[in-house]
Amino acid sequence: MPDAETQAPVELFAALADDSRWQILVELSRAPASASALADRLPISRQAIAKHLRVLTDVGLVAAAKVGREVRYEPVGARLSQVARQLDAIARGWDRRLERIKSLAEDANR
Repeated sequence: MPDAETQAPVELFAALADDSRWQILVELSRAPASASALADRLPISRQAIAKHLRVLTDVGLVAAAKVGREVRYEPVGARLSQVARQLDAIARGWDRRLERIKSLAEDANR
């Protein structure tokens, strides 16, 4: 069974694949905000924003905190950092393979 570091981040990429959720995450990276504040800044209804925030919260990209009478959302970078490390490891593996192929091709031409 894969551990948290090797588990495929399918849900995360599915959440990020939606343009509206991406816009919400970008807005939240500027400053924490409530769903109503996001609806004022984005061309998305408040109800739709609430649904998108639920998806982002479920995959661990956004955290909710009650501030007075409103709930403010802010991004959580740890999950993205985890995926970035996984992607970096995959890229390094491909780079090593390409270097070996290049070396073999150069040796064959000598």
